[in-house]
Amino acid sequence: MKINELQPKQGKVEIVVEITEKEEPREFTKFGAVGKVCSCKAKDETGEIKLTLWNDQIDQVDVGDKVKISNGYVNEYQGEMQLTTGKFGKLEKVEA
Repeated sequence: MKINELQPKQGKVEIVVEITEKEEPREFTKFGAVGKVCSCKAKDETGEIKLTLWNDQIDQVDVGDKVKISNGYVNEYQGEMQLTTGKFGKLEKVEA
């Protein structure tokens, strides 16, 4: 799958992207538990998308890394598509 094929509310996304930007992580509290979230920009040869990293994923990737998202999900926030692993997805670093 490629970035230009992604649609909002699409699930079961399998894609390999390169991290091009990584913002500072921020903390949030939900249901009394503290978590961390971080926004990144990711690209492939067809385009760019915002990628949301959660908790442990944040320390796993840096700018320039290639990552594979398995069972990912695309949502839309303020008119912009975002890719995330959601509850059931997986993120792993792959060799460039």
